[in-house]
Parts: sequence; structure tokens; C-alpha cells
Amino acid sequence: MKKRYFLQAGAAIVGTGWLSRYLTGRSQVIAITKDEFEITKTDEEWHRILTPQQFDVLRKHDTELANTSPLDKQYAKGTYECAACDLPLFTSKTKFNSGTGWPSFYAPIDGAVSTSVDNSFMTTRTEVHCHRCGGHLGHVFDDGPVPTGKRYCMNGVAMKFVQD
Repeated sequence: MKKRYFLQAGAAIVGTGWLSRYLTGRSQVIAITKDEFEITKTDEEWHRILTPQQFDVLRKHDTELANTSPLDKQYAKGTYECAACDLPLFTSKTKFNSGTGWPSFYAPIDGAVSTSVDNSFMTTRTEVHCHRCGGHLGHVFDDGPVPTGKRYCMNGVAMKFVQD
């Protein structure tokens, strides 16, 4: 009987250690020093130029609720820019309706985004962030349309649309 309790306790300790990596894990971009981005600001400075929701998504890696962004159904010709630093990120030519409730694209503008490993939510995903300011934009998945097969699933609040 004591052996069973010992095994259960051991499994619980190992399982807790393994799960804590995912439950408390944040994406690696948080660990990148601010000096690695062209535009750097303190949290106070970001708070002055971003709405509370933009700050939570772009700087704290939050996610907006699905189907809440007007950019999800925006299909006019134009460019999607970073809401924090105005860097052009995606064009309307690469936008598609993924049915996920978030604006989706099959390719970014060359050099506009960077990626990092995100181990949150008990899975490993590829996080997408603005190359210029490091702002969290969303994630990229391998279930998109041709020609790339990628789905850049972005938070609409992290971007602004500039019509051509």
C-alpha cells in the first residue's frame, strides 16, 4: 500500500513540474532584451500610446476574443500595420477568411515579422511579433491556403488598417 502512495506522489511531483512549464510558460520573446528592437519604450510610454486592450495584447501577449475585431471581415485593398509602431505587416492581397474569428493571412510582408517559441497553454506554438517593436501579433499555423500553407492568425487589436 505504501508503495502505491509513493508512486502516486512521485507521479504527481513529476507531472506538476512538467505542467508548470506550460501553465506558467510565456513565449520566449518576453526574454528578449528591449535593445534588440529598433523601437523600444518603457511600459509607461507604451501605456500612453496604446489602448488598454492594445497594451495587453501587444506588450503582455494577451489574446483578444474571437469575432470581436472589425478587421476580421475587412476585405478592402490596403495594408495592415502594427498598432504600436506603424510598421506595415500584411497586405490585403494575402488576407483570407479562415473562419477562426481572427484576421488571417497566408504571408506577411517580407521582413515585417519575427517569430519565437510560445510554450503557453500546454502546447508549443509559433508566436508572431512585429520585427520593429517586438509587439505580440498572434500565432502562425501550418493549416493555411496555398501558396504558403501558413495561417498567420493575428489579433486585430494589434493592427490598424490603412486603405489604399
